[in-house]
Amino acid sequence: MTFNSVEFVIFVTVTYLLYRVRQSGQNLILLAASYIFYAWWDVRFVFLLVISTVVDFYCGSMIETGRLTRYGRRVAARFLILAAFFCTTVQWNAVKINTETFGLSVQWNQLLPAAISGWLVLIATIALVAIANQLYPKFTALKEKQRRDLFLWISVCTNLGLLGFFKYFNFFIDSAVAGIRSLGIGAELLHLNIVLPVAISFYTFKTISYTVDIYRGKIEAAEKFSEFALFLAYFPSLLAGPIDRASNLLPQLSKPRQLTFEQSAQGVFLILFGLFKKVAISDGVASSVNAIYGTTGAVSWIDVVLATLLYTIQIYGDFSGYTDMARGISKLFGIELMLNFNLPYFSKDPSEFWRRWHISLSTWLRDYLYIPLGGNRQGEVRTYLNLMTTMVLGGLWHGAAWNFVLWGFYQGALLCAYRVFSPKDNKKSSSPNGLENWQGIAATLFFFVLTCYGWLLFRATSLAQIITFTKILFVDIGNFALTMPNPPLPALCGIPILIGYEFLAYKSQSQDFYLRFPTPARAAIYATMLVIVFMGLSNAPVQYIYSQF
Repeated sequence: MTFNSVEFVIFVTVTYLLYRVRQSGQNLILLAASYIFYAWWDVRFVFLLVISTVVDFYCGSMIETGRLTRYGRRVAARFLILAAFFCTTVQWNAVKINTETFGLSVQWNQLLPAAISGWLVLIATIALVAIANQLYPKFTALKEKQRRDLFLWISVCTNLGLLGFFKYFNFFIDSAVAGIRSLGIGAELLHLNIVLPVAISFYTFKTISYTVDIYRGKIEAAEKFSEFALFLAYFPSLLAGPIDRASNLLPQLSKPRQLTFEQSAQGVFLILFGLFKKVAISDGVASSVNAIYGTTGAVSWIDVVLATLLYTIQIYGDFSGYTDMARGISKLFGIELMLNFNLPYFSKDPSEFWRRWHISLSTWLRDYLYIPLGGNRQGEVRTYLNLMTTMVLGGLWHGAAWNFVLWGFYQGALLCAYRVFSPKDNKKSSSPNGLENWQGIAATLFFFVLTCYGWLLFRATSLAQIITFTKILFVDIGNFALTMPNPPLPALCGIPILIGYEFLAYKSQSQDFYLRFPTPARAAIYATMLVIVFMGLSNAPVQYIYSQF
């Protein structure tokens, strides 16, 4: 169920109406909706989300106070056991929903499996809950430093363990086997058929930041289990962020929300703008990009240049479009999500780019990886090492493939190179607007070219393709034999409008600049975007790029 699907429109409409009717149960309505939304992809994914929720709710309280109320322990334990039963034991494919007649049929004889795997998961869950309850008095008797360290490690290891197994197990095993075989040594391939849970990278980072911030004394542990569960599962930001911190989201969830017309109007515009980016532009150029990056035949210099440029637009339209819609939907529920993109392609250097692109991830990497590694406090050599380590791991976070590792290495190398050649007393951009003079324009254009090459590394399907396309860029210059198909009309109309919109936003240093326009001008902007979105519905829908991570 994607944001640009009919099912999602129905889902949000029903959720919104219930939310407006039941003011006293806002969080429970959103929590139920969030689990339904996630279960729509695969109900088994919900169990992994619940594991992280229960573990970190428990760990957060133990880190802060060393105590968990009996009621809180019971709620968390029962929630985990019920999740194990309904997510791994019940076979939901035995339940059929007829969307035409709104009918429901259940094959009762197939609802519970004959296979033992689901029952084993349920039994193991019950056993772990029992063991945790038995150990609880021993945990409370630990010295404060021991207890805090222990539960921080339990939280981090549990979440990284789940992430590492489901996302990276096959990658590292396959790479190790390939390395051993390259030495002429026989090795058996241990490849498991592991399904990558959607959004696991995003909610893993959210929950790790929660326990780390409690450990650092920056926030207090959540008192209500339902509020913390909603913080992790909140459906607008679940699939691809923003990776909001508990310090921003939990306070908003702990009190009733009063919906205002202004906030709702802003939300509707963000939804429209996000659909404009995603449906009309990103999905529109996808076929042209795939025609070059998905081919096994010969391509020309102009093919690689234009396909890479279009992918630069595609990934921005896809990801920023998703987060615009996430922020807009959230505004309809009276909840503010953080700004995740701030005109990144106007950056003059990599530091500025990472202050503008995927802000929630870049600040997470800074606060929970780069600074703990030592940041820039231990000399220049260690600073460069920390930058490279952070960006390589950030690249690996995007996916279990060597091109993502290479992309991370490339981003780290850019940060280091710009740091070496930038004036020592001016590590940050001296001007908020890089288009004020020819020097700023040249710096912006040069770095945009470097950014585009980075997206080539990111989009490439193999290391061999990276080598081939890079060679074409340098030795096939001037070959204008274009084989790439043209993007459809909605994308061709939408791209210049998006560029013009962002240029005006950059010059005015405000993404809400359009609010200063007269009403007829604003109405023309909305109508133009709406028409292009309807035109873009003819594009073949493409899965959100970042939902794969």
